[in-house]
This record gives sequence, structure tokens and C-alpha cells, in this order.
Amino acid sequence: MSMEREIKLALPASQVQAARQWFAARAGKDGRAIRLVNIYFDTPQLTLASSKSALRLRQTPDGWLQTFKTVGTATNGLHSRHEWEMPVAGAKLEIDAMLSACDEPAAADALKQAAPALIGLFSTNFTRTLWLLDTDGAQIEAAVDQGDVLADVDGETRRAPISEIELELKSGDEAALHTLAAELGKRIAGLAPDDISKAQRGYRLRAG
Repeated sequence: MSMEREIKLALPASQVQAARQWFAARAGKDGRAIRLVNIYFDTPQLTLASSKSALRLRQTPDGWLQTFKTVGTATNGLHSRHEWEMPVAGAKLEIDAMLSACDEPAAADALKQAAPALIGLFSTNFTRTLWLLDTDGAQIEAAVDQGDVLADVDGETRRAPISEIELELKSGDEAALHTLAAELGKRIAGLAPDDISKAQRGYRLRAG
């Protein structure tokens, strides 16, 4: 298990290029752009959502990953949550492996209960541009995400845009996240703390 700590900021579409340019200047090089296709799973009764967790299958340029997260806490854009992530052979969940890795009893029980009835509920498809930044002795992965949340409901495709910045702490003190976010806020107009995860946005989109 790892504890994911990141600051999420809503990014106005008009400021996307400015954000990318600022990160490139800060890092001294252009960011690495990757396309991420994600499917979120739950039961028709939303067993995982009810237990405040989320299960995702992600296709990356390097292969497939499955990720199980707790909702955790989110305050002023700072998200802290438990996360279990591992590679899988292809476009299929490997629940037994995830259950073996999950060392949070309540989360593991919810996943075990949900497993027989899991279905794909919604997806998030976006381009992520990445930089690794040094701030006050900490390493922070900065990402600009641009794309969509998609949910098929009764034959209708519902869509909501994704336009955000994520600053994820990779090593070092959490205070560095706030330092970098404050530095960024002085340079990019219209940024706003975002306490809603992509998974939560997908559930809300599906619910209408």
C-alpha cells in the first residue's frame, strides 16, 4: 500500500498553454505527453462507491495497470488516499492479485464483496503531459490533464471535460506541494483548488 498525496487544481481551458509553458520553463525541458484510457468498475448497486473506494483499469503506452484507491480526504485541493497499483497482463482486471495486495481490511472486504458483479461504469480518456520537478528538496510530478469523462446511460453518451493540473508528491516533505502550488498560482490565472477526483466526477456524470 502507498499513500498518494497530490494537489489538484482546476485549469481554465484558456490557460492550458500557459501552464505547459510554465512547467517547461521550470523543468528546463518540454513535458512528456502520454495518452491514458481508463475504465472504472463497480457493481450496479455501487458497492465500491458506497464503501468510499474506486477501482480502475488503465491503458498506458507501457501496458495495462489496475488501481484500487480509497476516497481518503480532500481539502483545498490536497488529496490524501490509500492506493494499490499493479501491472496486469491485458485489458482485464486481476482481482485475486489486488485482494492479495490490499492490506486495508475494510477496502479489501468491499472489493471482495463487489468482485462477482463488477461492470464497467464509465471512462476517463485524456492526454497527460508530465514533468518531474525539484522543490525544496522534494520531487513532485506535475501533470496537465486534458480530455473527457464519458458515461453511457440508457443508450446516451454523457460527457464532461477534464482540464486540470495534478501535483503529486513522489518524495520529500508535503509542504513542497503547497510551495509549488502557490508559485504556480502567481503565474497562471484562474486556477482553483479541486476536491473532486476523476472517479467522483464519473459517478456524478452517470447519476446525471
